[in-house]
Amino acid sequence: MMMIPSAAMAIPSNASSATLTLAVLGTGYVANVTGACFAAMGFKVHCAGLETDRIASLQAGKVPFYEDGLEALVQSELATGNLVYSEDIEAAAKEADIIFVCVSSPTLPNGQPDMKPLKQLLEPMITGLAQSEGYKLVVERSNLPVGTGQTIKQAVHKVLSAAKTLGPNPVMVDVAAVPQFLREGHAVQDFFKPDHIIIGTESQRAKDLLVNLYSGLNAPMLFSDVTTAELTKQATNAFLAVKISFINSIAQLCERTGADVQLVSKGLGMDARISPHYLQAGIGYGGIFLPRDLNTLVHLASQHHLSFDLLKAAETVNRYQRIAFIERIEEACQGSLQGKTIALWGLAYRPNTDDMRDCPSTQIIWGLQNRGATVRAYDPLAMEAATEKVKRVTFCANAYEAAEGADAIAIVTEWPEFAQINFSELKTRSTCRTLVDGRNLYSPVRVEEQGFAYYSVGRPASGLHHS
Repeated sequence: MMMIPSAAMAIPSNASSATLTLAVLGTGYVANVTGACFAAMGFKVHCAGLETDRIASLQAGKVPFYEDGLEALVQSELATGNLVYSEDIEAAAKEADIIFVCVSSPTLPNGQPDMKPLKQLLEPMITGLAQSEGYKLVVERSNLPVGTGQTIKQAVHKVLSAAKTLGPNPVMVDVAAVPQFLREGHAVQDFFKPDHIIIGTESQRAKDLLVNLYSGLNAPMLFSDVTTAELTKQATNAFLAVKISFINSIAQLCERTGADVQLVSKGLGMDARISPHYLQAGIGYGGIFLPRDLNTLVHLASQHHLSFDLLKAAETVNRYQRIAFIERIEEACQGSLQGKTIALWGLAYRPNTDDMRDCPSTQIIWGLQNRGATVRAYDPLAMEAATEKVKRVTFCANAYEAAEGADAIAIVTEWPEFAQINFSELKTRSTCRTLVDGRNLYSPVRVEEQGFAYYSVGRPASGLHHS
């Protein structure tokens, strides 16, 4: 696996870094990327959270998940002293000029967002603010439900009013929202080279401070109120989910009519009103961000007595797409998976990450096993995480080993090493001659010339058949 470390890219600096101190609250994905990247820009950053094991790991320079270039960045900024980690949320909030709230809101079984992680951080944060003087800015950074900014503002002002902090320089707190648009596997690059920055606040002072903070990134900015910023982020993810489900529905139609979904996608993408992004047919979206924001918007709509049927349909299509891929594998195995061995190439929901949360591979594995198949699997990064999600799977050292003894090879994640597979070596290592490509990595002509039966998404299957 060849990747260029993101930390090696040119990192923008900021003239404000000598005077502004930042706190980042949380120990998850958004918090770690935000803290390390601001530290690399020259700011003093105190990252604080409640998870003892994670904090200890981060203090030792070990990031508890994989993100290209992030661990090297954390280690370098720990060495400079720009970045520190602790469990002292109160102290972090007290000493910082700007406090970034970076916690998740998992979806509960009833569809509501779980606000417990936020509430656990708010109490010590507000205690720290109450002991402060001067001006403080609390920034909602992670994808939290619409209305969270108002919740934070009310909680802060209620406590500060009760504390009666009326010293010679009483603390004044503003609340803002600057939603993150980070793609897993590309998060460090996305932080330093954002397409845009949305700043939501009703305070001119907060707006000026955030413009100054982000000026080094040289990206276009959109200004709004807090609620609009929150909704814009969730609407973005929901729209991407709808776009993916749309092209996967078209792919189903292509398979039945003989059309080629990749050419359909190309034609759509040439239209300036549509753009080619997120029009790649496959096995659907996964991870936590798109599904969570889609479900959060559906729940928000229901609270306001609206039925967001479009988003509900997008989620239904996405879940079915995983089942359709299982059926495609079954078709490639002459209609039965009973007693068959399937090699899965890829487990993570996208390349360059080890994230297995709401990952299509888990449902695919369960479906294969329920239909009588044995599963062998390989992923460059996610196999350790996968052991907690799936059972009775043989994890292999590489793609070629996974294919040994397989009746069909199924491509689940579009890792570059799968796109660059050596077919000659594959034929030497395995007798399997059936490929089921859930990411359309190959040209059908190329695969068939190598002597493989080839099944992809939204394109006609090859005429070859192998037992």
